[in-house]
Amino acid sequence: MGYDVSFHPISPKEIGEWYVTPLTWIQRGQEEKVLALAAQHGMEDFYAEKYLDTLRVGAETEPDELFDKSHGFYIAVIQGFFRDYYYTRGSSFSFLAGEKPEYTRYFTPWAQVIPTALTNPAKNQIIENYCSGVYLSPDQVLQLLRDLEQEPKVLEDLERVWSGGQFAVLKKALTAAAELGVGLLEATEVVEPNPIRPNESTSYSNLYHCDRDGVYLYIDMAMKQIAQAMERDQDEP
Repeated sequence: MGYDVSFHPISPKEIGEWYVTPLTWIQRGQEEKVLALAAQHGMEDFYAEKYLDTLRVGAETEPDELFDKSHGFYIAVIQGFFRDYYYTRGSSFSFLAGEKPEYTRYFTPWAQVIPTALTNPAKNQIIENYCSGVYLSPDQVLQLLRDLEQEPKVLEDLERVWSGGQFAVLKKALTAAAELGVGLLEATEVVEPNPIRPNESTSYSNLYHCDRDGVYLYIDMAMKQIAQAMERDQDEP
């Protein structure tokens, strides 16, 4: 899978405070409240403006637009202005659940996370690029961490999906969420690392809040693939 997947520790309360309520401020022309909230959290001016721009786009979302491709994605983006998020290449809970539906027990539908504020239809999974995926509530984060310790099959499944060292990154994201007492949201293409020219990597959010471990794994994998391709070219007559 060619998805750049990121994992964003955020609680339902924070979704309300950082996204849903500020949307109403934008709609009322009270943008100064957004900038005040950003300053309160120590956000640099550049990222405060990006935060404001993201909310402006969110405020223009039509009621029939798919939640996952609009508000869900924007929530993942704004989370990264407030705290760290985590990256893995091509591995997600959405894909795991598509293969093994029993894993949906760890996910909460958007209709239960923000039941009345935003009523856009939702698929509650990654369906394409620039899209939010599943949401694990704070309790589900804790349950999954417990099951990883107590149920070998769960550990085996996740290590298979998050292969090549990526499981450690997922575990880091889950542990961070648990320590903060928040949930975990996955999304695609919030951050797009450039494995050939890392300095040209991009993010709709704060690139510096992206944990580097998963990015380094992706760069390492890409370099190995390039080396293998070059060796094959040299071996051909």
